[in-house]
Amino acid sequence: MNAKIQGGEMGKMYFKYDDQALLYLKSKDQTLGEVIDKIGHIDRGVDTDLFSSVVHHIIGQQISTKAQATIWQRISENLRVLNADSIIAAGVEKLQSFGMTFRKAEYITDFAVKIKNGTFDLEGIWHKSDEEAIAALRSLKGIGVWTAEMILLFCMQRQNIFSFDDLAIQRGLRMVYHHRNIDRKLFEKYRRRFSPYCSVASLYLWAVAGGAIKGMKDYAPKKKGGKYSK
Repeated sequence: MNAKIQGGEMGKMYFKYDDQALLYLKSKDQTLGEVIDKIGHIDRGVDTDLFSSVVHHIIGQQISTKAQATIWQRISENLRVLNADSIIAAGVEKLQSFGMTFRKAEYITDFAVKIKNGTFDLEGIWHKSDEEAIAALRSLKGIGVWTAEMILLFCMQRQNIFSFDDLAIQRGLRMVYHHRNIDRKLFEKYRRRFSPYCSVASLYLWAVAGGAIKGMKDYAPKKKGGKYSK
């Protein structure tokens, strides 16, 4: 498995969804339907190479998109091809020199070793259900539920991913539906409503959270100093 490293965000391929998904969401939720009509089609980049995506998402944990892109660019300039062999050959110290933490470099190296020695069946992930794929990815060091969910969405292009742990999704829900807080019970209500196209709904909630529609605000209760609680 050899991944040619793409510069920038995640290459030039975009998450695939069709009019059927949009029509379904509009039929289930008029409010979201209005959001969809205002924003239009969303092109969200994906990386369809699973090895590359795992590495990319480990790097991107708890850092800005800009910092992630900078590290990714350094990797592309130094490794050229991204696979288990190139990661192992680089070693933890060199990986760390690209700007990631020592722990992330260890996680990525451990992942590469597991691929190299066959103790982790990466290609088998493609044939698993969403729940099984998330569980398998979580067995890797450095991969939690949220990271696994993002890999399923932005690499495998699974259509029904809805991440409770994603604060921007929660923010988007508050902004669209004027909620003050999103607890698990309320979140699951929306999951049921948007299923089987939760991933597509997520694209629009992320867009709203990022300011795609002028005038929409976050209804989260403010703490002292004007900061939102989430």
